[in-house]
Amino acid sequence: MDFAGNPLLQRLQPYPFERWRALTAGITPNPDYTPINLGIGEPRHPTPAVLTQALHAAIDSPSGLATYPATAGTAELKAACAAWLRRRYGVTVDPATQVLPTLGSREALFALAQVVVNPRAFAQGAEPVVVCPNPFYQIYEGAALLAGAQPWYAPSDPARNFATDWDSVPEAVWARTQLVYACSPGNPTGAVMPLDEWRRLFELSDRFGFVIASDECYSEIYFRDDPPLGALQAAAALGRHDFRRLIMLTSLSKRSNAPGLRSGFVAGDAAIVRAFTLYRTYHGSAMGGAVQQASAAAWADEAHVEANRALYRAKFERVTPRLAEVMDVRLPDAGFYLWAKVPPRFGGTEGGDDTDFARLLLAQYNVTVLPGSLLARTHAGHNPGAGRVRMALVAGLDECLEAAERIVRFVRT
Repeated sequence: MDFAGNPLLQRLQPYPFERWRALTAGITPNPDYTPINLGIGEPRHPTPAVLTQALHAAIDSPSGLATYPATAGTAELKAACAAWLRRRYGVTVDPATQVLPTLGSREALFALAQVVVNPRAFAQGAEPVVVCPNPFYQIYEGAALLAGAQPWYAPSDPARNFATDWDSVPEAVWARTQLVYACSPGNPTGAVMPLDEWRRLFELSDRFGFVIASDECYSEIYFRDDPPLGALQAAAALGRHDFRRLIMLTSLSKRSNAPGLRSGFVAGDAAIVRAFTLYRTYHGSAMGGAVQQASAAAWADEAHVEANRALYRAKFERVTPRLAEVMDVRLPDAGFYLWAKVPPRFGGTEGGDDTDFARLLLAQYNVTVLPGSLLARTHAGHNPGAGRVRMALVAGLDECLEAAERIVRFVRT
């Protein structure tokens, strides 16, 4: 008998980068230019010494790699995470019951759906729903599908700074919703949810009983004086100090340029954290002891975060106005992406054709950007990513400026 496996795996869609590789399989980039990749959102600034030194010291200690780590995390790390939440957002959580270290935010975003979703909650044939923004981080969709739920895509609204249109979700869908993924600052748009938007989402959660998962991994890269509002911060401001049905997720990947460390944490509703801890005990996803020690040092230090933010600000201040000469693009609220509109003359039904634009740019100028349509789903006849491209300004200033100059020449010629 042939292997069949979990039939839910057949519902997964190819990842955006897999689709992009297929779209560019026959393209030979212009060899007159060195390649510049703005397509992948992988931090490329140096990992700070405060983290690497703490990691080396932890590995070299007598117990560095010699003991099994606890799933719940060390008291030291959980206290460091809680202290950071207090400094950054002014909120107080119990590190023993409301904080859980995770292997970055991606793993936690996926696993959380397996904890929250009850695929047998409704009559046969009526699947539970997971609502997510559109465009979105594809982990949300995959997590929903493998939990036995149906994703529902709430579109972003360019007229409202790409805010998610939660009111576009019908009441019949909310009635079956068990989990909502919010992403603030957003990927790919960089939009930050204001307090009124959080109030609306909390009201819906109270009415329909769903859990809110707030993905905040870009929260420390911002360009204005006020840092982005966080979910726990918004809840506290609205008197929801128990953080009921709310979990925030964050990591050191973007904040501390340590994507290879695979370190993050979740915090919020103690009941959800307790269930998540139980799940992870069986899942076997405890963070290594040395990584926990290094993570505690990173969460306790803000100097490297401020330096990192300054590097991004310098790049966006130089690159954004240059690209704005030829494209509809503006400084985002936060994050390290530019969400640029393709000029209409590149064809397409919703502005310029983002796929054609990206393929031609790669072929002629050896610059990679990611078509926005690959980051969204066509829903109600509309793909909200169509006609836009995502540019990740993760490389050094000179390389980003060189990419911008090539894009300007490309559009003009």
